[in-house]
Amino acid sequence: MSETQSSSQPIVIIGTGLAGYTLARELRKLDRQTPLVLLSKDDGASYSKPMLSAALAQGKTPADLTLAKAASMAEQLAADIRPHTVVTGIDPAGHRVRLGEGVLEYRQLVLAVGASPIRLPLAGDAAGEVFSVNNLADYSRFRAMADPARRVAVIGAGLIGCEFANDLAAVGKEVVVIAPEATPLGRLLPPQAGAALQQGLAEAGVQWRLGATVEAVNRRADGLRLRLSDGQTLETDGVLAAVGLCPDTRLAEQAGLAVARGVAVNRELRSSDPDIFALGDCAEVAGLVLPFVMPIMHAARALAKTLAGQPTPVTYPAMPVVVKTPAHPVVVTPPPAGAPGSWQVERRPEGVRARYLGPDGALLGFALTGALVAEKQALTRELPPLLA
Repeated sequence: MSETQSSSQPIVIIGTGLAGYTLARELRKLDRQTPLVLLSKDDGASYSKPMLSAALAQGKTPADLTLAKAASMAEQLAADIRPHTVVTGIDPAGHRVRLGEGVLEYRQLVLAVGASPIRLPLAGDAAGEVFSVNNLADYSRFRAMADPARRVAVIGAGLIGCEFANDLAAVGKEVVVIAPEATPLGRLLPPQAGAALQQGLAEAGVQWRLGATVEAVNRRADGLRLRLSDGQTLETDGVLAAVGLCPDTRLAEQAGLAVARGVAVNRELRSSDPDIFALGDCAEVAGLVLPFVMPIMHAARALAKTLAGQPTPVTYPAMPVVVKTPAHPVVVTPPPAGAPGSWQVERRPEGVRARYLGPDGALLGFALTGALVAEKQALTRELPPLLA
């Protein structure tokens, strides 16, 4: 590809979620001239995905969550935004993406396609009526069920399950959380901190069925009946599954790109093809899969510089994760995977303070609950960067 041809072709971003739009904004701060195309499989509206699990308590409808429609975003970004556009394949050698029968050439391509909800292998004649929320359209369908519902079952006690449980309970819904773990947020928190969160949400009205899974969902006259692995049944008006996300690597795999847990990229967010990049929930950056807001912001700023002609490796400082559970606040910075050390836990009336200390006594992670979340900044300053 000649330099003239390259400069006349657009940078193409597949995806208009938080990652895609943040990258586009950061790029336009540096470069207003390069043609920019964003491809969206939905309507291309800009919205805050983290708000989906807190909108009920804030009195916001799905329509209220829309920040800007695609036409407005196109004007702001001086970009060609194409809603309801499905990418059916990528041709790296030809620098083209396939859009059904058509093609679109690119100078550089960015995958910002996010992650897909993990689907549970449920039995029963109502298994297809279990909701998952991964975007605004999903949330609109969920709200159509949840608004009139009296009782909602949440499958999963991870971050999203706990946030939705808190939000539903805050508006007076009866909420039952079902999960196989012994305590909530078992992958992020030491058991004592998880137990504190469980107690705080229980005091807000959330019921817990831990140590069990859902095997079947069946219709009954006025709702649904769940059969659990412990032999018990549970009647409810609706079911939300929040058991985790899987990075969407389908396009990358079809294009022959290197894929591990996510699309494998280096610290410049560059894939195994030098002109294809990935960021956000679909990407595995230098071995790290971090499906949280702050890593996306740091990655987008670095990638914007690279696309503007200044190759820039991403750096990650320590980035605490704030869990939106106002009934019992939680903030956590998990230690690096496999880091030697142990949790040192203090349980106080106002919450839990847990510090993950390495063999030399250095702080490698922490978890704070309740009123002790006020210590977040002080502890964050003690942590080493995740990627220096």
